Amino acid sequence: MVNKKISDTLAPNISNQAIHQPSPHASTCYPVKRALSPGSITLKTTRHHSRPPKHSAGLLLYRRDQGSRPQVLLAHPGGPFWTHRDDRTWTIPKGNVIAGEDVLEAARREFREEIGLTPPPNAPGRYLPLGDVQQLSGKVVSAWAFDGDFEPADLVSNTSPIEWPPRSGREVEVPEIDRAEWFTLDEARDKILPAQIPFLDRLIGHLAEK
Repeated sequence: MVNKKISDTLAPNISNQAIHQPSPHASTCYPVKRALSPGSITLKTTRHHSRPPKHSAGLLLYRRDQGSRPQVLLAHPGGPFWTHRDDRTWTIPKGNVIAGEDVLEAARREFREEIGLTPPPNAPGRYLPLGDVQQLSGKVVSAWAFDGDFEPADLVSNTSPIEWPPRSGREVEVPEIDRAEWFTLDEARDKILPAQIPFLDRLIGHLAEK
């Protein structure tokens, strides 16, 4: 959904730390009043209830140009909020994992829905694991890379309803992704969300082993 992407990317300084378990800081606090003794003042304490962070999954499509330099396909979020934003807003095609869904299959589904290209079936060595990162919102993003090609002009993205302008009560349909482009790895560092830069570094590591 488009709304979720806005919350993921509002701040520019996002931790690049990869994680493999829920953040201990993701919690909900409820005020509780506790009387110390009859006639005494009332103090406020807090009761913490930990909850797991939201989970997204996506795919990073890569290819080599005529000079054998790796290129990656990044997606630009759709909607009026993102129209004039460019650097540090692009993302791998991704979306929420449904409860009980296989994470890689969720990544393949979201890629197809947001780009319009059906990824190849899973097979040994087909998808390179890029691990997890955590965005400022607390959402965990899992990613895999695969090699292939795509013509950005063929982009077909699903749409989502948003309220625009904010608090107007007016709902409009916008594409989740309004365009996709190929970038060299150096170019991609300037375009991609800072929290997702580790995906580029891990892809470089995989390609160095081939």
